[in-house]
Amino acid sequence: MNERETAYDPSSLEGVPEAGRARLQQNRQGLFTSDLSVNEFLLVKEAGFDPVGLVVGSSIYHIGLQMAGWKKSQEMTVLSEAMYGARQLAMTRMEEEADQLGADGVVGVRLDIGRYEWGQDMAEFIAIGTAVKHREGAVHRAPNGRPFTSDLSGQDFWTLLRTGHRPVGMVMGSCVYHVAHRGMFQSMAQTGRNVELSNFTQALYDARELAMERMQSEAQEIGAEGIVGVSLEEKSHGWGSHTIEFFAVGTAIIPREGHDEAIQAPTTVLDLS
Repeated sequence: MNERETAYDPSSLEGVPEAGRARLQQNRQGLFTSDLSVNEFLLVKEAGFDPVGLVVGSSIYHIGLQMAGWKKSQEMTVLSEAMYGARQLAMTRMEEEADQLGADGVVGVRLDIGRYEWGQDMAEFIAIGTAVKHREGAVHRAPNGRPFTSDLSGQDFWTLLRTGHRPVGMVMGSCVYHVAHRGMFQSMAQTGRNVELSNFTQALYDARELAMERMQSEAQEIGAEGIVGVSLEEKSHGWGSHTIEFFAVGTAIIPREGHDEAIQAPTTVLDLS
């Protein structure tokens, strides 16, 4: 066994169903699964990596209750912590599956949230992506020794490596914010006028900045040079029109060792649209 491969350890897959463990064992024996498109599959191969398996992490989380004043804009810290913690659990379990496959990292990671009728105060957080491994044995794991994670597509992953950088991990920041309601007299005074709603502006501005700051702090903690592919999403998740989650996520990157060895352009012409 290659010294960089991880020994299969079922005890480290606590919570993974028996069928899931059997699936990972099949992947270790050579049968890979992947959600990469054909174009992505080709470019990941051109970059020197092979897919080794589709990896998944899941966490069904009970989201606590927090009340906010009608006229007060404020962060809902209980909800912020729940939304972040649940995603982190799902990501960690996905990374553990990748680790069991001896993968260097996971590309094309998607973070989804599902809600079900049998639990209005519950949500399932799912992380899914394709675990990949460098064909020549070059280590591309994160500095902490864990598989890297990235929400970059296969095409963007290939392009990033050509710039002399590599991903070290997905970084994220969450902020659930209650936006104060306008008072009756204020609403009446503004009827029919073009006027900035400064309380709304400031509340949403503050919430976005908190999410962005937390994402950047994560990147600093892992020694990243920068973050690419950042997205900033806004969703209410059924809390009502005045409570919104701002979620910032991106891929933290660092320079590649020996990056002067440029990855060659693919030998096949592709339609990447």
